[in-house]
Amino acid sequence: MLNVGHKAGISRKFSARDVEAYVALGGAAPAPGAVPEPMIAALFSYLLGVKLPGPGTNYLKQSLAFERYAKVDQALSASVEITRLRPEKALVDLKTVCTDDAGALICTGRALVRIKDVSQ
Repeated sequence: MLNVGHKAGISRKFSARDVEAYVALGGAAPAPGAVPEPMIAALFSYLLGVKLPGPGTNYLKQSLAFERYAKVDQALSASVEITRLRPEKALVDLKTVCTDDAGALICTGRALVRIKDVSQ
């Protein structure tokens, strides 16, 4: 059962090779030594689709505010936390946060998802 306050997280390092592969696929080149912001946003997509709420999640909206660049080969910790449940509309609001290995804030934001059963 989903509840306000439930959290899920993941840690990941992006290598220079990861960034090169992203750019080769058509992504914009980031500042030297930085991880592209869409690669960080993908951590939240992973969490929402696999961890919380999980499979069957329909991603409706996301907003992110980036405070600083994430550095290549630096451990990043991304998390999502349920802030509101709207069972009458099958919607879940979540807070998103990413920090670096020193605890410095990389970005914060919000996500809105639709799921089949909010009481799952």
